[in-house]
Amino acid sequence: MNQFTFESRQKVFLAGFMGLGLLCMVLTIMFDDEYLTRFWSNYLHNSVFFTGIALMSLFTIAAFTTAWAGWYSQFKRIFEAYSLFLVPGLILMIPVIAGLWGGFHHLYHWADAESVANDPILQGKSSFLNANWYTFGTLIFMGIWIFFAWKIRQISLDEDKNGTPDWNHHRRIRAWAAAFLPIAGFTSAAVIWQWIMSVDSHWYSTLFAWYTGASWFVSGIAISIMSLAFLKSKGYYERVSEEHLHDLGKFLFAFSIFWTYLWFSQFMLIWYTNNGEETVYFFQRMNEYPVLFYGNLALNFIVPFFILMRNDTKRKYGTMIFASIVVVFGHWLDFFLMIKPGVLHTAHEISGHHGAEHGAEGAHGATDAAHHGAEHAADAAHHGAEHVANAAHDVAHHAASAFEAGFTLPGLLEIGTFLGFFAFFLYMFFSNLSKAALEPKNEPFLEESYHHHV
Repeated sequence: MNQFTFESRQKVFLAGFMGLGLLCMVLTIMFDDEYLTRFWSNYLHNSVFFTGIALMSLFTIAAFTTAWAGWYSQFKRIFEAYSLFLVPGLILMIPVIAGLWGGFHHLYHWADAESVANDPILQGKSSFLNANWYTFGTLIFMGIWIFFAWKIRQISLDEDKNGTPDWNHHRRIRAWAAAFLPIAGFTSAAVIWQWIMSVDSHWYSTLFAWYTGASWFVSGIAISIMSLAFLKSKGYYERVSEEHLHDLGKFLFAFSIFWTYLWFSQFMLIWYTNNGEETVYFFQRMNEYPVLFYGNLALNFIVPFFILMRNDTKRKYGTMIFASIVVVFGHWLDFFLMIKPGVLHTAHEISGHHGAEHGAEGAHGATDAAHHGAEHAADAAHHGAEHVANAAHDVAHHAASAFEAGFTLPGLLEIGTFLGFFAFFLYMFFSNLSKAALEPKNEPFLEESYHHHV
């Protein structure tokens, strides 16, 4: 079979998980704070995680094509279908952008005008960390990614119908792929800094974009392994062999190690320089989020390293599926740890500012009331002091709190939201996969892919 059929029961199954995700998001709103901090951090977390996987899938096509790789040609439509999630990804980012302008979320410290006015570091970064840059950078860069994904996909589909022996279509794809690689490198770094790294507005790392990109890439490889296993179980891709699985396993193994190398390099360089502005990032995560901090290394390095170190395990579907599930969940937790502490800190900071504002207003009211009577003045002063005390108490309570639901560790609402987004990603993937032949026709490297041997 060379045409995937997206069956009704598969749609219903995924729709059920999407409904679960939507329910979890609604429940998160119902039990959230006044700034909906938990809801918006969950939304940002899952939106950038799956949008990034779509970007790295397009990067994978471009890199493999430019490198004259032939082994993956048989199932390259999987990566094409993943890359088309960039369109829903852009739609998912629009509410985040709208929130910057409307002020109905506090994901980013640099988006709070009062914080910037009183913070020299944020003022110094304001030429890049601002709503204009965030908005137009996201829209323009993602628009470019979508154009390249669409263009490469259209040439690939046209090759099925009008392919010629002179490799004309393949040369065109390779030209577009080569052009995309440097564009992806620069633009992905910019949006990573905006979307994720700027959550911790005072902190920065020159390795962060590489680190995040590696996390997206290895997650995409893990999902492709699970997708291939599912499709083969349904009778598709009969000529995909253990050798193809082995190659994907090598990528999963190698880039898990590469991710760890970047993690350690980032950590080691920051620890060695001992610059307070930089060390605060790891100090906070090691001391306040130890389970996630060390669990991150366990799930994303130790588990895949020891499972995939042997050659034979990379040829076994059961082992590869287990390793892939661990890797996808592990890197989702990695993004959780990237985003949640910074968002929580920002929420506490802004809450403290607003509490102080209320206290100042109460004190000002006391002064005005003095003109009308000592009794009114005393009441206003009392309320002003009460506001200040409450604000200080809230900030101190949050700072000293040992556990924050949905932040210290993912709760059931976070897991449910993740499953809903994952189901949405897979729904769009299967929908796009069903619109073209699974194996590309007239692909010049198809025969090489059929007879691939390691």
